[in-house]
Amino acid sequence: MKVGKVIKVSGPLVVAENMDEANIYDVVKVSENGLIGEIIEMRGDKASIQVYEETSGIGPGDPVYSTFEPLSVELGPGLIESIFDGIQRHLDVIMAKAGDFITKGVNVPSLNREKKYHFVPKVTAGDMVQNGDILGTVQETTVIEHRILVPFKVEGKIVSINEGDYTITDIVCRIEAKDGIKELTMMQKWPVRRGRPYAKKLNPVEPMVTGQRVIDTFFPVTKGGTACVPGPFGSGKTVVQHQLAKWADAEIIVYIGCGERGNEMTDVLNEFPELKDPKTGEPLMKRTVLIANTSNMPVAAREASIYTGITIAEYFRDMGYSVALMADSTSRWAEALREMSGRLEEMPGEEGYPAYLGSRAADFYERAGKVVCLGKDGREGALTAIGAVSPPGGDLSEPVTQATLRIVKVFWGLDSQLAYARHFPAINWLDSYSLYNDKVGAWMDENVASDWTELTSKAMTILQEEANLQEIVRLVGIDALSEGDRLKLEVAKSIREDFLQQNAFHEIDTYASLNKQHQMLKLVLKYGEEAEKALKAGVYLKEILNMEIRDKIARAKYIHEDEIGKLAEISAQLESNMEKLAGQGGVANA
Repeated sequence: MKVGKVIKVSGPLVVAENMDEANIYDVVKVSENGLIGEIIEMRGDKASIQVYEETSGIGPGDPVYSTFEPLSVELGPGLIESIFDGIQRHLDVIMAKAGDFITKGVNVPSLNREKKYHFVPKVTAGDMVQNGDILGTVQETTVIEHRILVPFKVEGKIVSINEGDYTITDIVCRIEAKDGIKELTMMQKWPVRRGRPYAKKLNPVEPMVTGQRVIDTFFPVTKGGTACVPGPFGSGKTVVQHQLAKWADAEIIVYIGCGERGNEMTDVLNEFPELKDPKTGEPLMKRTVLIANTSNMPVAAREASIYTGITIAEYFRDMGYSVALMADSTSRWAEALREMSGRLEEMPGEEGYPAYLGSRAADFYERAGKVVCLGKDGREGALTAIGAVSPPGGDLSEPVTQATLRIVKVFWGLDSQLAYARHFPAINWLDSYSLYNDKVGAWMDENVASDWTELTSKAMTILQEEANLQEIVRLVGIDALSEGDRLKLEVAKSIREDFLQQNAFHEIDTYASLNKQHQMLKLVLKYGEEAEKALKAGVYLKEILNMEIRDKIARAKYIHEDEIGKLAEISAQLESNMEKLAGQGGVANA
């Protein structure tokens, strides 16, 4: 086997000659330290390598060894509750081996080779199996059953399979295939840049319930959908993603901290083990995989981190789970692309980003979806991809945001003014959109309440009218508005403050079920309708606005899910109080 030789080092880019036996995307070991790198360009016998570690100390003449394998991840029991870096090195194991800082060339297995798991077969000797079938299960955590799948392109008759305690490298099953006996372990590898196969892609219609009212009501994302959260610094992108990770209606969470600040990733690492999962009462980490590639880690590993994350997410999707993937933030990933492109001396595109930025972003988001998994049982799995985008200066016309918006179907536009006004989530209801609204609206009408679509469109109309009226107020003052228009402003304010605004740190208000969201919105809109009737009956606007019931409407968000019947009581009280007021007002003004 030929050994390559370094001829140039430029930051994370290393050029080596004598590499004509290697292929593009092969993983290589650079220098005697064994730094991990990946070939990203071949020119004759010269290979351009992006190194996923600090390259200081490497110079011309250092050896380069090719593994002749693409960058792959290890898939098997041990993924859940783990914290990996961008190329799936286990950070806890690195810390135990090398201390608090990642040392050059440190080599640790991604998954624990010593730990034994109890394997329970789901098939027996003599059964015919094909790729994607479930061979057996392992109870990986108290809440997640890890399904061991027949690897891709393997099919045949089971020769032997036994229940017992095994490590992930022990042989658990032997299959008689066309080309001989295949010995299978609980672990398999998959190249990160290639999407995992499935039988069929489905049209996603069921919403991924997040418990965040502005999202579920106005801008829903489906299970298997794609969404992006762009916004300027300090507008709450990371907090929104944390809320989605905590509360989203998904069985597995894969959280990628891609180039984010170290302290934000520390918050995630400290919070998740303490957070109680609302569905199981267990810590949230029991169904979470974390990938930490912070801004002070080698830049090239950022580029790999989102592929590592989505490959792990696809693996759980193939088991039939609903998976939510959070990438925070894809702007940092694009910056890594730009840096590597510049060092390769490629022709720059808009704002220095490479010309292939759009296609790379599309490759990533297109791997999301709701699918029929491989295997005879026809199980369904879903992978929802949500990416945060950090446009410099909050400029949404910059290339990364625009490339992302051309691909994703949900846009949650964060507004710094709302964030500074302490309105959380700071999603601007006039700028944001969801292309799943029609599909989700039909599902909500059928499964939650028959008037869901009617209520949401009515509320959105009021918010849009408020924006127009605010323009008039800014120009000529509120006295120029009729009492009817001033009432609209008050109802819109109630929608904004009593319904859309949530407290992420409040025990009850941090999450609202679809039923509670429906009841709350119905209550706010009913106040508007009843107030309009009272106004027409001759009641003064001041009396309508000063009603005590308004305080109960404002505090409805703090009513516990178990006491949701109280919302109907407030609604009945509102109706009787308004009728009484209308009767008095009609007589007084006659």
